[in-house]
Amino acid sequence: MADPCSLSNSQACKTTNISLHLVVDFDKKVLRGSATLDVEVLEERVEHVVLDTRDLTIHGVEDTSTGQPLQFLLKDQMAPFGSPLQISLPANCQAKGSKCQVKVSYETAPSSSALQWLSPQQTAGKQHPYLFSQCQAIHARSMLPCQDTPSTKITYQAQVSVPKPLVALMSAQRCGEEPDPADQTRTLYKFDQKVAMPTYLIAIVAGALESRDIDHRTKVWSEKELVDKCAHEFAETETMLKTAEDLLGPYVWGQYDLLVLPPSFPYGGMENPCLTFVTPTLLAGDRSLANVVAHEISHSWTGNLVTNKTWEHFWLNEGHTVFVERKIAGRMHGEQTRQFGALGGWKDLYHSVQTFGETNRLTDLVPRLEGVDPDDAFSSVPYEKGFTLLYYLEELVGGPEKFEPFLRKYIETFKYNCLDTEEWKAFLLDYFKKEVSEGLFDKVDWKAWLHTPGMPPVKPSYDTTLADACSKLCQRWSQATLDNLDQFSAQDLECMSPGQKTEFLAQLLLEAPLSIQHIEKMDQLYGMSANNNSEIKFRWLRLGIRAQWEGAVDPALEMVTVQGRMKFVRPLYRDLYGFDKAREKTLETFKQNRPFMHSTTASLVAKDLNIQ
Repeated sequence: MADPCSLSNSQACKTTNISLHLVVDFDKKVLRGSATLDVEVLEERVEHVVLDTRDLTIHGVEDTSTGQPLQFLLKDQMAPFGSPLQISLPANCQAKGSKCQVKVSYETAPSSSALQWLSPQQTAGKQHPYLFSQCQAIHARSMLPCQDTPSTKITYQAQVSVPKPLVALMSAQRCGEEPDPADQTRTLYKFDQKVAMPTYLIAIVAGALESRDIDHRTKVWSEKELVDKCAHEFAETETMLKTAEDLLGPYVWGQYDLLVLPPSFPYGGMENPCLTFVTPTLLAGDRSLANVVAHEISHSWTGNLVTNKTWEHFWLNEGHTVFVERKIAGRMHGEQTRQFGALGGWKDLYHSVQTFGETNRLTDLVPRLEGVDPDDAFSSVPYEKGFTLLYYLEELVGGPEKFEPFLRKYIETFKYNCLDTEEWKAFLLDYFKKEVSEGLFDKVDWKAWLHTPGMPPVKPSYDTTLADACSKLCQRWSQATLDNLDQFSAQDLECMSPGQKTEFLAQLLLEAPLSIQHIEKMDQLYGMSANNNSEIKFRWLRLGIRAQWEGAVDPALEMVTVQGRMKFVRPLYRDLYGFDKAREKTLETFKQNRPFMHSTTASLVAKDLNIQ
């Protein structure tokens, strides 16, 4: 099957390895150097290899075996997918099974969608610039010429030159450093990724970084101003890794390091092999940090090792990863914790479906993405609808003791490979062929689960023990009249964990908007405006904006400005835009802050605010 989000000819020939030689130029905000690609021909009489690029300047292409230049054509841009780079293959590398190596000399653009360049003022230390990448879903092509499709897996090596005293890291094993022989004011860092992986997992960072050891296979990296706090926050990492290994088999990537990025990073985490990226908004001392780390650890198997063939099947990555993440939480902290997480996920899914619209086909578990930028389709749907399907199937076949061995066999069977939903389904039904023969799967409405928009056809019966106190308090507030607000006290939240406080606010967001008097009373009693937990603050501000409480406007605008996590930024901007009294200030804030935002975040928020 062809990948609708790639312009490469990955069905005719495939890239198996990429060797990068890059210079990080902070003055010009570009990477320049070369990418040497090992190409294997898959069909007869293939005259060209076609690579994905976006906003790259191509300086030349050569056959490394002869040093001779190869003809190439950089075609016109085909938005949103970039410009295909067509390279003529050597005459001895056009038959099926033949192999060759092509070297592309190139330079990125300052506007590269994969790269964010931060000034010293945007960092914690205020002394040095900072660079980080985010290649998922289709941004690797703006960092290097490649077959930018998850259906093609590559190994890679890299040499990266950065100015002293900065440190470079990549999603690969570190192989040493030395003074750059071309420039003694720079350091050359070397990397090697021996496990084949899709190009969206190539990652680079350069900055004034330090590390602390957490255990024998994990370091935490960040700017020195945060590194000691980070090391303390990630103390459970090795326990999570071992729990995941018990579920899914050996961890094959060697090192598992964590990098805490500056606040503009657009996601909670990114599962780059050997170097998970995480947002600093998690440093709040509650379960949200553990959930994100468990999620990214789980990706080491579901996503990185076994990968969706195209972005239409993204749920295979994310649904399985949420499922395993909650398995880890359940084993470490009790089954009620897993169930509590599932309840919260159902609410997140509901909000996504309402935002897109219940009939929007992007809420299908397997959406069609012809002509669609995968970033535009991003939501909690593949995560939570996928999780719900897997939870439903686990209950159907008889519980964890039946389903967890299937999960392990799934990883063992498809590791180092890619698959689509039909292949997953065929494997599932073959594994449970006894149950299939007994008619157990006859009740599964596959079309409703996979190819129908909106909420899932079945809502599982989750254990509500940890949520009951949240539900009771939510109902008291939503039903309270202005005359009986004195029934509440500061003690209402005393026995609640941060996660339960988050759930309480999340449930209120499903009710009719509260009055301004309700909001002000709640703030007076519970001190919500002073709470720095990002998950709590986010929901509190949404609740205030829905009540048209002007006291929420400035804190919400501050939150969307000081950090760039899309989970928070996009809903808050949408809510603020919908509040008449805040709209003008919201648009002004976005326009002023846009140059400092991550390009993906800025592009999607602009669409949310109807800005061209």
